[in-house]
Amino acid sequence: MSIIGGSGFIGENLYRALQSDFEVNNIDKNNSSAFSTTVADVRNFDELQTAVENPDWIVLLAAEHKDNVLPTSLYYDVNVKGTENVLKVMRAKNIRNIVFTSTVAVYGLNKTNPDENFPTDPFNDYGKSKLQAEELLRAWYHEAPEERTLIIVRPTVVFGPKNKGNVYNLLQQILSGKFLMIGNGRNKKSMAYVGNLVSFIHFSMCKMKPGGYYLFNYVDKPDLNTNDLVNIISRASGKKLRQVRIPYLIGYAAGIAFDIISKISGKEMVISSIRIKKFCATTQYSNKKIEEFAFKAPISLEEGLNQTINSLL
Repeated sequence: MSIIGGSGFIGENLYRALQSDFEVNNIDKNNSSAFSTTVADVRNFDELQTAVENPDWIVLLAAEHKDNVLPTSLYYDVNVKGTENVLKVMRAKNIRNIVFTSTVAVYGLNKTNPDENFPTDPFNDYGKSKLQAEELLRAWYHEAPEERTLIIVRPTVVFGPKNKGNVYNLLQQILSGKFLMIGNGRNKKSMAYVGNLVSFIHFSMCKMKPGGYYLFNYVDKPDLNTNDLVNIISRASGKKLRQVRIPYLIGYAAGIAFDIISKISGKEMVISSIRIKKFCATTQYSNKKIEEFAFKAPISLEEGLNQTINSLL
């Protein structure tokens, strides 16, 4: 099987998880620090066609996903056009099974615990581009539904050791003693530990019946509010937090100021308006469909947080 986009954080963890049951080929525009890689960019059809052999499965992880990507057309070049290229290769080589990692960003912010049947309402170009990619995949599946298997997994924010995403930034701020709470902290946060996510992808490839379409949110329960999350991190790290809280509107205005600085300087800032907005938003999602398939996550959410914190200490 081939992982396309396997040189990143989720990809390297998934590669290890799949090795026991599959012969894995990593295809990425960047070499992996841990595994051999066939270098190819999803935006280049010819490179991709040469790199992909004839595997039983493709796992498509390649994505443009950071918060402040410029130009925004990159989201569509990579996430939409890249998916289109992968599907062209699959049609040409008669590859019938694919797992696609999408995102809960397709639901939008501050929704009420959406499940997989909830209307989509993406609020940013990342979510919009991933939803467009999903639509391409569903069209591919419906061309021959009895012969093809499509598994779409929509993870919430994923964290774990060596990841440098939003949870990492939060951990670093707390460990440095520079963290300030923005907002009241009562907003719920669904999260996913990387080891549990890749275990579920492995599980789905082995357990789902071939010739079907499956759509899952991936969330590790229970959901924490921001105050709970910060307190867990504080206890595990032994860092006492400041009691200062910044009202949301002031914090958001500061984020806009950092956006302006970033645009003028050409440098990405740790603080941005979209990160403030996401930090203070309710991002809570249902995982009932996963529960129906009797998947059990290997470790608890709090244990995943503790492992991640310990890797930084």
